Amino acid sequence: MHALRASVQITTRPADTPPTEAELAELVPGHDAVLCQLTEPMSRMVLEAGAAAGLRLVSQVAVGLDNVDLAACADLGIAVAHTPGVLTDATADLTMALLLAAARRLPEAERYLRAGRWDVWSLDLMAGLELRGAVLGIVGLGRIGQAVAARARGFGMRICYASPRRAPSDVEASLQAEWLPLDTLLARADVISLHVPLSADTHHLLSRARLGSVKDGAILVNTSRGGLIEEATLADALQTGPLAFAALDVFEEEPRVHPSLLDRHDVLLVPHIGSATRATRLRMAQLATDAVLDFAAGRPLQHPAR
Repeated sequence: MHALRASVQITTRPADTPPTEAELAELVPGHDAVLCQLTEPMSRMVLEAGAAAGLRLVSQVAVGLDNVDLAACADLGIAVAHTPGVLTDATADLTMALLLAAARRLPEAERYLRAGRWDVWSLDLMAGLELRGAVLGIVGLGRIGQAVAARARGFGMRICYASPRRAPSDVEASLQAEWLPLDTLLARADVISLHVPLSADTHHLLSRARLGSVKDGAILVNTSRGGLIEEATLADALQTGPLAFAALDVFEEEPRVHPSLLDRHDVLLVPHIGSATRATRLRMAQLATDAVLDFAAGRPLQHPAR
Protein backbone atom coordinates (compact mmCIF):
# COMPACT_ATOMS: atom_id res chain seq x y z
CA MET A 1 0.00 0.00 0.00
CA HIS A 2 2.88 2.38 0.72
CA ALA A 3 4.32 1.76 -2.75
CA LEU A 4 0.96 2.27 -4.42
CA ARG A 5 0.15 5.46 -2.53
CA ALA A 6 3.49 6.92 -3.56
CA SER A 7 2.66 6.57 -7.25
CA VAL A 8 -1.09 6.37 -7.88
CA GLN A 9 -4.39 7.51 -6.44
CA ILE A 10 -6.15 4.68 -4.62
CA THR A 11 -9.72 3.79 -3.75
CA THR A 12 -9.97 1.00 -1.19
CA ARG A 13 -12.88 -1.17 -0.21
CA PRO A 14 -12.41 -1.85 3.51
CA ALA A 15 -14.97 -4.64 3.98
CA ASP A 16 -13.69 -8.21 4.26
CA THR A 17 -16.82 -9.77 2.79
CA PRO A 18 -16.68 -10.29 -1.00
CA PRO A 19 -18.40 -7.59 -3.05
CA THR A 20 -21.31 -8.33 -5.34
CA GLU A 21 -21.18 -7.74 -9.08
CA ALA A 22 -23.53 -4.78 -8.65
CA GLU A 23 -21.26 -3.20 -6.05
CA LEU A 24 -18.18 -3.65 -8.21
CA ALA A 25 -20.00 -2.29 -11.26
CA GLU A 26 -20.55 0.93 -9.30
CA LEU A 27 -17.09 1.03 -7.70
CA VAL A 28 -14.82 0.22 -10.65
CA PRO A 29 -15.75 2.96 -13.19
CA GLY A 30 -13.35 5.89 -13.09
CA HIS A 31 -10.34 3.73 -12.23
CA ASP A 32 -7.55 2.79 -14.63
CA ALA A 33 -6.68 -0.44 -12.79
CA VAL A 34 -8.23 -2.86 -10.33
CA LEU A 35 -6.17 -4.91 -7.87
CA CYS A 36 -8.36 -7.85 -6.89
CA GLN A 37 -8.46 -11.26 -5.27
CA LEU A 38 -10.16 -14.48 -6.30
CA THR A 39 -13.20 -13.54 -4.17
CA GLU A 40 -14.03 -10.59 -6.45
CA PRO A 41 -16.35 -11.41 -9.38
CA MET A 42 -14.69 -9.65 -12.32
CA SER A 43 -17.54 -10.51 -14.65
CA ARG A 44 -18.37 -9.08 -18.07
CA MET A 45 -20.90 -6.76 -16.46
CA VAL A 46 -18.27 -5.37 -14.08
CA LEU A 47 -15.61 -5.14 -16.78
CA GLU A 48 -17.90 -3.41 -19.28
CA ALA A 49 -18.86 -0.84 -16.66
CA GLY A 50 -15.19 -0.24 -15.89
CA ALA A 51 -13.99 -0.17 -19.48
CA ALA A 52 -16.58 2.44 -20.41
CA ALA A 53 -14.93 4.74 -17.86
CA GLY A 54 -11.25 3.99 -18.41
CA LEU A 55 -10.45 0.58 -16.88
CA ARG A 56 -7.43 -0.95 -18.64
CA LEU A 57 -5.87 -3.39 -16.14
CA VAL A 58 -6.99 -6.15 -13.80
CA SER A 59 -4.19 -7.26 -11.46
CA GLN A 60 -5.09 -10.43 -9.58
CA VAL A 61 -3.44 -11.48 -6.29
CA ALA A 62 -3.54 -15.17 -7.30
CA VAL A 63 -2.46 -17.54 -10.05
CA GLY A 64 -5.95 -18.78 -10.88
CA LEU A 65 -8.24 -16.49 -12.85
CA ASP A 66 -11.57 -18.31 -12.79
CA ASN A 67 -13.19 -15.21 -11.22
CA VAL A 68 -12.05 -13.04 -14.16
CA ASP A 69 -13.89 -13.14 -17.48
CA LEU A 70 -10.83 -13.33 -19.72
CA ALA A 71 -12.88 -13.30 -22.92
CA ALA A 72 -14.51 -10.04 -21.84
CA CYS A 73 -11.10 -8.57 -21.01
CA ALA A 74 -9.89 -9.46 -24.50
CA ASP A 75 -12.97 -7.93 -26.10
CA LEU A 76 -12.65 -4.74 -24.08
CA GLY A 77 -8.88 -4.29 -24.36
CA ILE A 78 -8.26 -4.82 -20.65
CA ALA A 79 -4.88 -6.30 -19.72
CA VAL A 80 -4.75 -9.00 -17.02
CA ALA A 81 -1.85 -9.73 -14.68
CA HIS A 82 -1.55 -12.48 -12.08
CA THR A 83 1.04 -14.00 -9.70
CA PRO A 84 2.42 -17.28 -11.10
CA GLY A 85 5.37 -19.18 -9.72
CA VAL A 86 5.63 -17.63 -6.27
CA LEU A 87 3.16 -19.96 -4.56
CA THR A 88 4.40 -23.24 -6.06
CA ASP A 89 6.39 -24.43 -3.07
CA ALA A 90 3.89 -23.35 -0.44
CA THR A 91 1.02 -25.11 -2.23
CA ALA A 92 3.09 -28.23 -2.88
CA ASP A 93 4.05 -28.33 0.80
CA LEU A 94 0.42 -28.15 1.88
CA THR A 95 -0.52 -30.83 -0.63
CA MET A 96 2.03 -33.15 0.93
CA ALA A 97 0.83 -32.23 4.42
CA LEU A 98 -2.73 -33.17 3.46
CA LEU A 99 -1.52 -36.34 1.72
CA LEU A 100 0.46 -37.45 4.77
CA ALA A 101 -2.37 -36.63 7.16
CA ALA A 102 -4.82 -38.60 5.03
CA ALA A 103 -2.52 -41.57 4.49
CA ARG A 104 -1.83 -41.92 8.22
CA ARG A 105 -5.41 -41.07 9.27
CA LEU A 106 -4.23 -38.21 11.49
CA PRO A 107 -7.55 -36.30 11.78
CA GLU A 108 -9.40 -39.49 12.73
CA ALA A 109 -6.65 -40.54 15.14
CA GLU A 110 -6.62 -37.17 16.92
CA ARG A 111 -10.39 -37.13 17.35
CA TYR A 112 -10.26 -40.71 18.63
CA LEU A 113 -7.70 -39.77 21.29
CA ARG A 114 -9.36 -36.49 22.32
CA ALA A 115 -12.69 -38.25 22.72
CA GLY A 116 -11.12 -40.53 25.35
CA ARG A 117 -11.65 -43.66 23.25
CA TRP A 118 -8.01 -44.84 23.32
CA ASP A 119 -7.80 -47.39 26.08
CA VAL A 120 -5.44 -50.00 24.62
CA TRP A 121 -2.81 -50.28 21.89
CA SER A 122 -3.61 -52.79 19.18
CA LEU A 123 -1.85 -54.01 16.07
CA ASP A 124 -4.38 -52.59 13.62
CA LEU A 125 -5.20 -49.35 15.42
CA MET A 126 -5.48 -46.55 12.83
CA ALA A 127 -3.54 -48.52 10.23
CA GLY A 128 -3.15 -46.39 7.10
CA LEU A 129 -1.42 -46.26 3.73
CA GLU A 130 2.35 -46.71 3.48
CA LEU A 131 3.67 -44.22 0.96
CA ARG A 132 6.74 -46.13 -0.23
CA GLY A 133 5.64 -47.99 -3.33
CA ALA A 134 2.19 -46.38 -3.41
CA VAL A 135 1.04 -44.77 -6.67
CA LEU A 136 0.44 -41.01 -6.73
CA GLY A 137 -1.75 -39.90 -9.62
CA ILE A 138 -1.27 -36.22 -10.40
CA VAL A 139 -3.96 -34.55 -12.49
CA GLY A 140 -2.16 -31.63 -14.11
CA LEU A 141 1.64 -31.73 -14.18
CA GLY A 142 2.33 -28.00 -14.19
CA ARG A 143 4.57 -26.14 -11.77
CA ILE A 144 2.73 -27.25 -8.64
CA GLY A 145 2.08 -30.77 -9.91
CA GLN A 146 5.79 -31.22 -10.63
CA ALA A 147 6.74 -29.85 -7.20
CA VAL A 148 4.36 -32.29 -5.52
CA ALA A 149 5.73 -35.17 -7.59
CA ALA A 150 9.30 -34.28 -6.59
CA ARG A 151 8.33 -34.28 -2.92
CA ALA A 152 6.43 -37.54 -3.25
CA ARG A 153 9.43 -39.20 -4.91
CA GLY A 154 11.32 -38.48 -1.69
CA PHE A 155 8.79 -40.69 0.11
CA GLY A 156 9.30 -43.48 -2.41
CA MET A 157 5.99 -43.01 -4.21
CA ARG A 158 5.54 -43.98 -7.86
CA ILE A 159 4.26 -41.16 -10.06
CA CYS A 160 1.74 -41.17 -12.87
CA TYR A 161 -0.01 -38.15 -14.32
CA ALA A 162 -2.88 -37.14 -16.58
CA SER A 163 -2.68 -34.04 -18.73
CA PRO A 164 -4.02 -32.96 -22.14
CA ARG A 165 -0.42 -32.74 -23.36
CA ARG A 166 2.49 -34.93 -22.43
CA ALA A 167 5.20 -33.31 -20.30
CA PRO A 168 8.69 -32.87 -21.79
CA SER A 169 10.77 -36.03 -21.72
CA ASP A 170 13.30 -34.55 -19.27
CA VAL A 171 10.50 -33.75 -16.80
CA GLU A 172 9.11 -37.28 -17.09
CA ALA A 173 12.58 -38.72 -16.62
CA SER A 174 13.47 -36.62 -13.58
CA LEU A 175 10.19 -37.56 -11.85
CA GLN A 176 10.01 -41.08 -13.28
CA ALA A 177 6.45 -40.15 -14.18
CA GLU A 178 4.15 -42.13 -16.46
CA TRP A 179 1.60 -40.34 -18.67
CA LEU A 180 -1.85 -41.96 -18.51
CA PRO A 181 -5.40 -41.22 -19.63
CA LEU A 182 -7.38 -39.74 -16.74
CA ASP A 183 -9.69 -42.71 -16.28
CA THR A 184 -6.74 -45.12 -16.23
CA LEU A 185 -5.00 -42.95 -13.64
CA LEU A 186 -8.08 -42.89 -11.42
CA ALA A 187 -8.33 -46.67 -11.51
CA ARG A 188 -4.64 -47.17 -10.69
CA ALA A 189 -3.68 -44.42 -8.20
CA ASP A 190 -3.62 -44.94 -4.43
CA VAL A 191 -3.60 -41.15 -4.01
CA ILE A 192 -5.11 -38.68 -6.50
CA SER A 193 -3.94 -35.06 -6.33
CA LEU A 194 -5.59 -32.31 -8.40
CA HIS A 195 -3.51 -29.50 -9.94
CA VAL A 196 -5.42 -28.17 -12.95
CA PRO A 197 -7.06 -24.75 -13.35
CA LEU A 198 -10.84 -24.45 -13.22
CA SER A 199 -12.45 -23.85 -16.61
CA ALA A 200 -15.53 -24.90 -18.53
CA ASP A 201 -13.62 -28.02 -19.59
CA THR A 202 -12.48 -28.99 -16.08
CA HIS A 203 -15.62 -28.08 -14.11
CA HIS A 204 -16.71 -31.27 -12.29
CA LEU A 205 -13.78 -33.13 -13.84
CA LEU A 206 -14.30 -35.61 -11.01
CA SER A 207 -17.99 -36.21 -11.55
CA ARG A 208 -20.15 -38.70 -9.67
CA ALA A 209 -19.25 -41.37 -12.24
CA ARG A 210 -15.52 -40.72 -12.01
CA LEU A 211 -15.56 -40.58 -8.21
CA GLY A 212 -17.20 -44.00 -8.32
CA SER A 213 -14.51 -45.40 -10.60
CA VAL A 214 -11.41 -44.68 -8.51
CA LYS A 215 -9.30 -47.46 -7.07
CA ASP A 216 -10.80 -49.06 -3.98
CA GLY A 217 -9.39 -47.35 -0.89
CA ALA A 218 -8.03 -44.33 -2.80
CA ILE A 219 -7.28 -40.96 -1.20
CA LEU A 220 -8.28 -37.71 -2.95
CA VAL A 221 -6.38 -34.45 -2.34
CA ASN A 222 -7.47 -31.11 -3.81
CA THR A 223 -5.46 -27.90 -3.43
CA SER A 224 -6.45 -26.46 -6.82
CA ARG A 225 -10.09 -25.35 -7.20
CA GLY A 226 -13.22 -26.72 -5.58
CA GLY A 227 -15.22 -26.79 -8.80
CA LEU A 228 -13.06 -29.62 -10.14
CA ILE A 229 -15.04 -32.01 -7.92
CA GLU A 230 -18.78 -32.58 -7.95
CA GLU A 231 -18.85 -31.81 -4.25
CA ALA A 232 -22.46 -32.80 -3.65
CA THR A 233 -21.63 -36.40 -4.61
CA LEU A 234 -18.32 -36.70 -2.78
CA ALA A 235 -19.87 -37.93 0.46
CA ASP A 236 -21.57 -40.78 -1.43
CA ALA A 237 -18.25 -41.92 -2.87
CA LEU A 238 -16.85 -41.95 0.67
CA GLN A 239 -19.88 -43.55 2.29
CA THR A 240 -20.31 -46.46 -0.11
CA GLY A 241 -16.84 -46.55 -1.64
CA PRO A 242 -14.56 -46.83 -3.41
CA LEU A 243 -13.03 -43.58 -2.08
CA ALA A 244 -11.50 -43.93 1.38
CA PHE A 245 -10.53 -40.36 2.29
CA ALA A 246 -10.67 -36.81 0.94
CA ALA A 247 -8.38 -33.96 1.99
CA LEU A 248 -9.64 -30.62 0.69
CA ASP A 249 -8.25 -27.09 0.77
CA VAL A 250 -10.74 -25.68 -1.75
CA PHE A 251 -14.51 -25.91 -2.23
CA GLU A 252 -17.15 -25.29 -4.88
CA GLU A 253 -18.92 -22.44 -3.07
CA GLU A 254 -16.25 -21.00 -0.79
CA PRO A 255 -16.43 -20.28 2.05
CA ARG A 256 -19.44 -22.62 2.21
CA VAL A 257 -18.62 -26.31 2.48
CA HIS A 258 -21.20 -28.87 1.44
CA PRO A 259 -22.97 -29.94 4.67
CA SER A 260 -22.58 -33.64 3.85
CA LEU A 261 -18.82 -33.33 4.38
CA LEU A 262 -18.65 -31.46 7.65
CA ASP A 263 -19.14 -34.28 10.16
CA ARG A 264 -17.35 -37.09 8.37
CA HIS A 265 -14.32 -38.76 9.96
CA ASP A 266 -12.90 -39.55 6.51
CA VAL A 267 -12.61 -35.93 5.33
CA LEU A 268 -9.94 -33.37 6.22
CA LEU A 269 -11.03 -29.78 5.56
CA VAL A 270 -8.86 -26.65 5.66
CA PRO A 271 -9.85 -23.09 4.60
CA HIS A 272 -8.00 -22.47 1.31
CA ILE A 273 -4.53 -22.06 2.85
CA GLY A 274 -2.45 -23.53 0.03
CA SER A 275 -0.39 -20.36 -0.38
CA ALA A 276 -0.66 -19.29 3.24
CA THR A 277 2.91 -18.76 4.28
CA ARG A 278 3.87 -15.23 5.25
CA ALA A 279 6.66 -15.14 2.66
CA THR A 280 4.46 -16.39 -0.19
CA ARG A 281 1.52 -14.09 0.53
CA LEU A 282 3.92 -11.12 0.64
CA ARG A 283 5.43 -12.10 -2.72
CA MET A 284 1.94 -12.43 -4.22
CA ALA A 285 1.00 -8.95 -2.99
CA GLN A 286 4.26 -7.52 -4.32
CA LEU A 287 3.77 -9.03 -7.78
CA ALA A 288 0.21 -7.72 -8.03
CA THR A 289 1.34 -4.29 -6.84
CA ASP A 290 4.27 -4.27 -9.29
CA ALA A 291 1.83 -4.92 -12.13
CA VAL A 292 -0.16 -1.80 -11.23
CA LEU A 293 2.98 0.30 -10.90
CA ASP A 294 4.39 -0.99 -14.20
CA PHE A 295 1.09 -0.23 -15.91
CA ALA A 296 0.98 3.27 -14.45
CA ALA A 297 4.54 3.93 -15.63
CA GLY A 298 3.92 2.55 -19.13
CA ARG A 299 6.22 -0.44 -18.61
CA PRO A 300 5.42 -3.97 -19.90
CA LEU A 301 3.69 -6.28 -17.45
CA GLN A 302 6.00 -8.89 -15.96
CA HIS A 303 3.32 -11.57 -15.62
CA PRO A 304 0.50 -11.04 -18.09
CA ALA A 305 -2.22 -13.68 -18.03
CA ARG A 306 -2.62 -13.57 -21.79
